[in-house]
Amino acid sequence: MRRTLLPMIVLIGMSTCSFGQSTGAETQTLQALLNEVRALRQELRASLNRTQSMQILLARFQIQEGVKTRAVDRLNEARQKLLDTQIHQKELELEQKRLEDSPPAIDPQQQMDLLDRINHIKSELEVTGPLVQQRQKAEVQAEQEMREEQDKLNALENQMDELMGIMGKSNSKSGDSRP
Repeated sequence: MRRTLLPMIVLIGMSTCSFGQSTGAETQTLQALLNEVRALRQELRASLNRTQSMQILLARFQIQEGVKTRAVDRLNEARQKLLDTQIHQKELELEQKRLEDSPPAIDPQQQMDLLDRINHIKSELEVTGPLVQQRQKAEVQAEQEMREEQDKLNALENQMDELMGIMGKSNSKSGDSRP
């Protein structure tokens, strides 16, 4: 009985050892798969975070673009008002010069009307001068505001470019590591 018992014990021991070895290989495979799944989950989270960041930046960019467009509209409006006022001022100056250079009227009533017209033009010019300066200041302020909004827009565009670069690099890395 001892002779049969000894080979059986050896056989059971060997099968246990070999069974343990296959379990070790399976454990290593499962561990590798688990590590890969964890890495993929982490990569997916990072990708989702970048995508959310890009969506937020894109929304901010669109809003800023609207703000900049309104600033450009205000600048154009300020420039047009300034131009209109300057044209009106030039017209008044030309009219004043024309009236002053005209031959004196023979009729006293005509002479009086001419002087009244010249005085009226002079008073309009006195109002127009400060108005031109005021409109020039408004144009400068509108231009400064437009530049500031353009700078903000450029900053957002740079942030989007950086994020796109990061996303492109991570996509190429993840594509390279896949079979």
